[in-house]
Amino acid sequence: MARRSLPLLRHLLRNPVCYQQDVPLGLGFRTTRSVTYMPRPGDGTPRAVTLIPGDGIGPLVTGAVQQVMEAMHAPVYFETYEVHGYMTKVPQEVLVSIRKNKVCLKGGLATPVGGGVSSLNVQLRKELDLFASLVHCFNLEGLPTRHENVDIVVIRENTEGEYSGLEHEVVPGVVESLKVITKFCSERIAKYAFEYAYLNNRKKVTAVHKANIMKLADGLFLESCREVARKYQGIKYNEIIVDNCCMQLVSKPEQFDVMVTPNLYGNLVANTAAGIAGGTGVMPGGNVGADHAVFEQGASAGNVGNQKIVEEKKANPVALLLSSAMMLRHLQFPSFADRLETAVKRVIAEGKYRTKDLGGNSTTQEVVDAIISVLE
Repeated sequence: MARRSLPLLRHLLRNPVCYQQDVPLGLGFRTTRSVTYMPRPGDGTPRAVTLIPGDGIGPLVTGAVQQVMEAMHAPVYFETYEVHGYMTKVPQEVLVSIRKNKVCLKGGLATPVGGGVSSLNVQLRKELDLFASLVHCFNLEGLPTRHENVDIVVIRENTEGEYSGLEHEVVPGVVESLKVITKFCSERIAKYAFEYAYLNNRKKVTAVHKANIMKLADGLFLESCREVARKYQGIKYNEIIVDNCCMQLVSKPEQFDVMVTPNLYGNLVANTAAGIAGGTGVMPGGNVGADHAVFEQGASAGNVGNQKIVEEKKANPVALLLSSAMMLRHLQFPSFADRLETAVKRVIAEGKYRTKDLGGNSTTQEVVDAIISVLE
């Protein structure tokens, strides 16, 4: 049974949404719109979002999002479901909720290593046809890293490739795992990558592949990307072999803009880019299909955390908070998204409240309280 945040919903229904145009936040941070955002009648109606706290640090960071959303009176309310990585399948009522609400926010789900239990993360993507994974890796002001001017968006095909789940034991001691690449899915992810670049004023799309070895499978992926690229003459297009890509990422990441990849390569590239730009604890992301979207921490590494972090309650909520800002924009609440993103960035820039992965010793709640104080 879902748990709805009814007090927040009642508040939102009693108080109409106000879209502020200029919110000073100190240290030069402002959320300013030079042209007023004109909502359609009814755009301020509170929206239901399916919430999956998940495993490990998941309940901590999703709880942080709930607190911040309530503090800023964001026009969303949550339907909460318990889902855990040890389950054999995603409960049907969860899928029904996501199909109804169209949007989900989730914490990490632990994926068993080996054995016969399939990943619920992969199940969710396939059930809802969330064919595109998007991870945004960028430098945050005040957070020192080896490289500057990193602003990379990794767009990964989410439904096939090595994650197709087609494995079997041919004879004892010999396992065959099939990599499936189709024209349909390759074209679909390429179109999404170029459309993203076009809508977000991005200048270049790089296709990551291993077609020098997997000539048919990755060759088909590249062929699809090339066909789509010809329709977007204003966007530069290039290709890079995945091993060279990893080397270039750690040596000169600022050369990349939007990257489009098959399934497995995208997971590796996104986590590498996240580590370069500041760590997996601060990189937002989500998965989207034609009808549904699931927002979560962008890079999969560390999204469940370890028991010590859970016990000390020192999980970093920044990645999921920024993913929530992405969610608010997806729901067409741009002013709330701007306020949330700016408040998070200000707290990071000030440097007083940071979790251990960012060089501090703050608890999750201390970071949340700092963000809420900025919002107020």
